[in-house]
Amino acid sequence: MLQLSVIVPARNEAEVLGDCLRSLTAQSEIGFSLGSEWEILCVNDGSTDGTRAIAKSFAGVTVLDAPLLTLGWTGKSAAVWFAAAQARGAVLLFTDADTVHEPGSLQRALHEREKNGAALLSYSPRQIVQGFWQRALMPLVFSELTVAFPTKLVNDPASAAAAANGQFLMVEREAYFKVGGHKAIAGTVLEDVALARRMKRKGMGIRFRYAPDAVSARMYRSLSAMIEGWTKNLALLFPLPMLLGLMRMLDFGLIAGIPLLLWALPRVMLMANTQKDALILVWVWVLFRYFRRVAKSNFSALNCVLSIAALPLFVALLVRSWMHHKLLGRVSWKGREYPMRSPKVND
Repeated sequence: MLQLSVIVPARNEAEVLGDCLRSLTAQSEIGFSLGSEWEILCVNDGSTDGTRAIAKSFAGVTVLDAPLLTLGWTGKSAAVWFAAAQARGAVLLFTDADTVHEPGSLQRALHEREKNGAALLSYSPRQIVQGFWQRALMPLVFSELTVAFPTKLVNDPASAAAAANGQFLMVEREAYFKVGGHKAIAGTVLEDVALARRMKRKGMGIRFRYAPDAVSARMYRSLSAMIEGWTKNLALLFPLPMLLGLMRMLDFGLIAGIPLLLWALPRVMLMANTQKDALILVWVWVLFRYFRRVAKSNFSALNCVLSIAALPLFVALLVRSWMHHKLLGRVSWKGREYPMRSPKVND
């Protein structure tokens, strides 16, 4: 049996797949030779662009064609389950086509998983953002994820908290098949978190951390893709998305509204200096609390400042995601539409 099987699902990823596979194949070296000690399986999931040809151009990469998607499965879960059944590694790494892996990161991850006795090791990559709306919105989302899924609790066996990032998800083969793998969570669009929850409920160790030293990713390449992606996920990631949206709208109202009050009120009424000072203190406190929260996103200070402008968009996406999940009962992703079932993970 090989040490590791790297599984890369790819659906119309011609723009990014080459960089991903280049960063993976470059990690082959003496003692960790691609084809002898480990393998890469790239699953072409019904691509209509040059994805398959790009994958075939890399020596040592095994290209698989995912079977036709059947009812009750999401595309990604079906693709990686198909590959996992053919993988020969004692450890499986599921990683997305839009990731780039740092030199030596695969061997370091194998060592980290074993050292920590974790059945599942997952990394949150350094996120590459381009364009104003990505730079503004992504810090907001990731700061909320940091609060919702604190790594201290996720990594604590005594806590029920569980999380993973499907962009880099390494799992012991035996443990993966023992819990049913992606087949057991075939219909959920939040398959990474669902798999982590399932494994932790079975008493298996999880290790999850932010890992800019290991992997980076560019999740979205357009505003429309970002809107579609977060519409798919936000209502599942946060237990009370409408309440969260209300709280962030209040933040925006205070951050933008207090300066307007300070400018407008003296023009229509007498305003004592103590009242002005009180409003300024409230504004400073709101800003401090906001930036302390968004700084947890691991984005640059400039992007954290820009995130204020994206607060209304974040709220709109929370509402949109809730509507698609709870009212419309369907979400779309990469040209496929999925009916929504309960996100609860069965034991």
